[in-house]
Formats: sequence, structure tokens, C-alpha cells
Amino acid sequence: MKVTEVPAIAGAFLFEPTPYADERGFFCRTFDAEVLRSVGIDPDAFVQHSLSRSVRGVLRGLHLRSGAGEAKLVRCSSGEVFDVVVDLRPDSPTYLGQAHFELSGETQASVYIPAGCAHGFQALTDTADVSYRIDRPHDPAEDVTIAFDDPQLAVPWPLPATSVSDRDRKAPGLAEVLARSPRPEGR
Repeated sequence: MKVTEVPAIAGAFLFEPTPYADERGFFCRTFDAEVLRSVGIDPDAFVQHSLSRSVRGVLRGLHLRSGAGEAKLVRCSSGEVFDVVVDLRPDSPTYLGQAHFELSGETQASVYIPAGCAHGFQALTDTADVSYRIDRPHDPAEDVTIAFDDPQLAVPWPLPATSVSDRDRKAPGLAEVLARSPRPEGR
């Protein structure tokens, strides 16, 4: 498995497995505890695994958690998504930095997103399944949402948003979220 640091987001990593392909399809390891440990991530910290399914054009995000935040390991298991990470950790050397990835079921690459970073994605295929491993049980009271179309962030979403949840559509802009107390913070 190839591991690459994400320069725009301190502490973020891209994990690219090496699939074994033959006439039947392919096989690859998508999670390896030793590989995570080799870059300082505790694989035992992940306590929940969730899956979302979206259709082409669906946009989810930008989401993060307040308080101690939430680290995530995100992978598109089927289909393809445009994935976005925004660093909102005030003490981070990459504060307000953005990273964009095309994650797909073909590559099975995963992105490790440190706590304190916002995350969102848009489905690029008819169906896209995204799996998340998170390091804290989900608490809806800590959910923070930032407008996906905030001009300050200017995320280059590749498609028009065909469907967005009410929560995401009504989300405040980045400046308003950052002005609130307590601020989203990483660990």
C-alpha cells in the first residue's frame, strides 16, 4: 500500500492499495493497521464504520464536529466521488488549506482526515458508495455544517448540485461558523 502525505492538510494522508487483478476482477487490502501505525495513526481508535450511498450530482457537506472533532478514514467503495477536505484547525500550519481527491471503487484509495477538518463530497457516477471509519461515536449535538457553496472557500465542485440535504442547503458560511463559540478544534 502506497502512503502519501497530503501537503495542503497537515496530518492528512492518502492510502492507495495495490489491487491484484485477473479475469475474475480484483482483490486489494483497503485497511492495514500496520500501515496506519507507520504514519502515526492509531488503527484501534476507529470506533464506528458507516456507509452512504449517493446518486450522480448529490453533494454532501461540508461537515465536521465541534469540541474534540472527529478523525475519519474515508473511501469510495463503489462508483466515483469528488472528495474535499478543508483544514479548520486554527493552530495548524495548513489552516484554511483545501485538498481535493477523486476517490473511486476502481482505485479503492482512502483519505485520512484529521479531527478539526471539514469534509464533503459529490457523487460523480450514477451510484457512489462512500464508507467512513470514525474515531468517536457520532453525537448529532456536535455536528457543524458549512455552506458547500461558500464563496470564501470556492470549492470547485465539478457538477451542478442535483440534490442537497436541507441541513446542507441552510448551512451558514465559513465566517459565521468560525465566529461561533466554541470553535471547531482538532486534537
